[in-house]
Amino acid sequence: MNTQQRSDGERRTGTQGMIDKLLDERQEVLVLFCQVAGLEPYSRTESLEKLLQTFCQVLVDYTAFGHFEVFGHISDGSERRGRVIKVAEEIYPGFVEATEAAVNFNDKYDLSDHELKLDNLSKDLSSLGEELAIRVELEDRLVATMLAR
Repeated sequence: MNTQQRSDGERRTGTQGMIDKLLDERQEVLVLFCQVAGLEPYSRTESLEKLLQTFCQVLVDYTAFGHFEVFGHISDGSERRGRVIKVAEEIYPGFVEATEAAVNFNDKYDLSDHELKLDNLSKDLSSLGEELAIRVELEDRLVATMLAR
């Protein structure tokens, strides 16, 4: 096997690993999202606080991975396929909006530096859910392009 073939194979393996991690983190976020949403009506309990704390942490990890690892991989020149770069450029604005929604939700409901207020949790979860749905669609489009040969 020549160096070019090995290099291409290593890139494909790296891309597949990155996609697998993204999809695993996404699944974890969606499961926790459903668990939090399923606790309505919301009352301040230790179990809700712990679940929200876990959800916020996983949400931030997932958001950061997609934003910095996946898009970082593309923008730093590691991704050379024009189709992938084109799709990434097309979806990036929507991806940024979803990232901002996740960060805003985390800032409001992460309990590390303020008291939990539940007055708008249902509405905020609904808005976040809409942004996550958009992000999933955008990610799926990018992933399909990245996996295409």
